[in-house]
Amino acid sequence: MIIRKFESKDIPEMITIWNEVVEEANAFPQEEGLTLDNAEEFFAGQSFTGVAEEEGEVLGLYILHPNNIGRCGHLSNASYAVKGNLRGKHIGEQLVKHCMEQAKKLGYRILQFNAVVAANFGAMHLYEKLGFTRLGTVPGGYRLGNGQFEDIVLYYITL
Repeated sequence: MIIRKFESKDIPEMITIWNEVVEEANAFPQEEGLTLDNAEEFFAGQSFTGVAEEEGEVLGLYILHPNNIGRCGHLSNASYAVKGNLRGKHIGEQLVKHCMEQAKKLGYRILQFNAVVAANFGAMHLYEKLGFTRLGTVPGGYRLGNGQFEDIVLYYITL
């Protein structure tokens, strides 16, 4: 598996992976999926968009972008998505590690996650394993697809 910058040819597979997470409604804040009309602009508009690829197949992706502006512009934020049938195979871990390296190369000093859904035990375990610090919890900060509210957890790591 390699992780590289996305290319236009990756867009259809990236849309499928991204929209799967959006439709699950338990991780991403977006309520609308991406389309062929808006996906390339969305992915190209990030500081970096990476894809995990093996034998020509996109297995997962991440987006890296500023978490704030001006005097806080050195803080970055990221989102990760892995094909549902491939989760648990450490693809996400490789994406996070690559993202951390890329963020540092781009001059970011901190990678911060503002809204890790508390029920996303796999993500929380991974972030803690990689050395992220848990900042706290926002009660009911995320609205699940079924309308119920779930806590969100904030994390950061110094790069």
